[in-house]
Amino acid sequence: MADMKTAAYICKGCGIGERVDTAQMAKIATKEGKMHLVREHDFLCSAAGVQLIRDDIDKEGVTHAVIAACSRRAKTEAFYFPSAAVARANIREGVIWARPDTAEARETTQEMADDYLRMGCGELKKMKLPGGNPDTGHAKRLLVVGGGVSGLTAALEASKTGYQVVLVEKSGSLGGWAATLHKRMPVREPYADPQDSGMNELIAAVKGDRNIKVHTNAVIAKTDGAPGRFKVDISVESGSSVTEEVGAIVQATGFTTYDIAKLPELGGGKSANVIDQATLERLAADGAAKGQPIRRPGDGGEVNTVVFVQCAGQRDESGKHLAYCSGFCCGASVKQAMYFKDANPAINTVVIYDDLRMPGNGEDFYRSAQRKGVIFTKGKVTSVEAQGQGCEVKFRDLILDEDATIAGADLVVLATGQVPNSGVNIDIPEEEVAKMEVKPVSILNLTYRQGKDLPQLTQGFTDSHFICFPYETRRTGIYSAGPVRRPMDVAQATEDAAGATLKAIQAMENAGLGRAAHPRSGDLSYPIVQLDGCTQCKRCTVECPFGAIDEDEKRYPVFNESRCRRCGTCMGACPVRVISFENYSCDTVGAQIKAVDVPDEFSEKPRILVLACENDAYPAIDMAGMQKNCYSAFVRVIPVRCLGSVNTIWITDALNAGYDGIMMLGCKHGDDYQCHFVKGSELASVRMSKVDDTLKQLSLEAERVISHEVAITDIARVPQLINDYAAKINEIGMSPLKGFA
Repeated sequence: MADMKTAAYICKGCGIGERVDTAQMAKIATKEGKMHLVREHDFLCSAAGVQLIRDDIDKEGVTHAVIAACSRRAKTEAFYFPSAAVARANIREGVIWARPDTAEARETTQEMADDYLRMGCGELKKMKLPGGNPDTGHAKRLLVVGGGVSGLTAALEASKTGYQVVLVEKSGSLGGWAATLHKRMPVREPYADPQDSGMNELIAAVKGDRNIKVHTNAVIAKTDGAPGRFKVDISVESGSSVTEEVGAIVQATGFTTYDIAKLPELGGGKSANVIDQATLERLAADGAAKGQPIRRPGDGGEVNTVVFVQCAGQRDESGKHLAYCSGFCCGASVKQAMYFKDANPAINTVVIYDDLRMPGNGEDFYRSAQRKGVIFTKGKVTSVEAQGQGCEVKFRDLILDEDATIAGADLVVLATGQVPNSGVNIDIPEEEVAKMEVKPVSILNLTYRQGKDLPQLTQGFTDSHFICFPYETRRTGIYSAGPVRRPMDVAQATEDAAGATLKAIQAMENAGLGRAAHPRSGDLSYPIVQLDGCTQCKRCTVECPFGAIDEDEKRYPVFNESRCRRCGTCMGACPVRVISFENYSCDTVGAQIKAVDVPDEFSEKPRILVLACENDAYPAIDMAGMQKNCYSAFVRVIPVRCLGSVNTIWITDALNAGYDGIMMLGCKHGDDYQCHFVKGSELASVRMSKVDDTLKQLSLEAERVISHEVAITDIARVPQLINDYAAKINEIGMSPLKGFA
């Protein structure tokens, strides 16, 4: 890069100038960092400070700038210079706010500031200004798969923002589960009575919208491509097919109810008068259409007593049934009990529950049912047996702690819960699929090498972490919404659909601009591979969490940049280090590691390298500094995009350079993962488990390299982890490699 012109800008604001010698830092930037231009400023983030940098870029030809001020997470808009590569040296949160303001600490505080500036200069010179992904797609149509309340809402919300929609529904009519409801739970005050479902109006709105193209009796035969340029083959029942080009996809395929026949102990499949909530909705709707009350399905007899059994086949710890709570069932039973009470207050209605969960309306709806005479009993049903034309319900009364029986129940309604329609789970081996009575059918028929459908969580819901990053799946540009993502009621599904649609629109827009989607939304960098050095080991293709890497006919990796999330997992996986990003690479991090001034073995000043995930651990460290939670002056923190991007060469280089310890801080992994890149921290854990061999070869203690799971809320815990590790390093002593560094 012959035309590179570097500059270092050192801020004195926010107390930096009072705590460290910025003039000394300027000398380091000039002599050691070899910056072409070095400036100090009282407040870099001020209008004058920002203009100073802009003028240098425009008039002095600065192409690369290191800003020694606050964290890279702060003042992002002020320090946004799209025509220059920018590195940030964290002096505020990472140094002066993380160290005590005492005379004793001044020397080590200055050393930290000097090192972070050295690291910024080292990183900067290895960076390039990302030019964006040239292989872009510009389709701005949204594909919605599923015509239930989630899918219909997603389609309408997209249309309202001006986007065209292709909606595919496998059945011959729209509406899904919600269209079968006699009434729905209220969604506004006073939460007193069941209300009209509103599905007829919703369906009519979709059918009458010129931006929405509807395919009924249709399925997805093939999904190829990437965000901005998906090509989807749609097959209809008549045998014809059509190909649609779309920019993003929302899967809103809903759920089916848990099979009542799997609950014979509760009378499921044994008695016609034991039904699930879905069947009762149909009975109520049919009765209302005929102007008749709900009748016993067995013989059409009159219903005088009805028992609702909650958590039927749910919250099951045995592994035989559903392990989770479906959330909507309690409210649905309260609503259905009102069907009977509103028609005839004399009908005896009993709801047997373990816990009543009423999301969205507090206790108002439940209290309304009580006022109408619905009886609520905390208990655990043990059996339901046919008795004459009705049933006998035996249960354990959990309040009185005794067995109880309800005889002569004309109708028993089981709250059986939601089973997601997720498609084929790639984690289930083919031999296990072959044993299934009902084999899963692919919904999206993706051409990805990782599988035909979205990956699934343990319970079969599409893999989209419902707390950390809802809607976002491991397939970039494809989002899930509604009960296929997690159990929910109609109100939640409606809100969910709107959120997924906004994410899908963001993905389409980013794809057209060559930018990354979440969580590095807007990032213009993308993976670059030097194929002449590739050994065809396949680690990058196998370990990519997002299916962004395929293989050509010669078995070399082919990167699909529009699918890429820019996590760097492929970079961390590559044993020959031929994968990099323009602004993040083995060299940019390696340069920071090598730039640190590592004292000799006699100084009693250890150096500890902290590789911190930028999504959770680094923010936690920043916020620890903001709260003045001090930690050891001997650590040097480098944010990484994900622990999955950590290449073992960084560990080796640091150890050989004389670092006394290496600490990796990443997100929680496992079934309830918090890793923004899903598998990154898990892969890093597996890779680092093999570092012990390297440590043994170097005659180093195993404690020289450690890792911790850190949440963004661990503001007090992270400093303690760092201090404890610094104490451990002090205990085991300095690295014996210092003398050879």
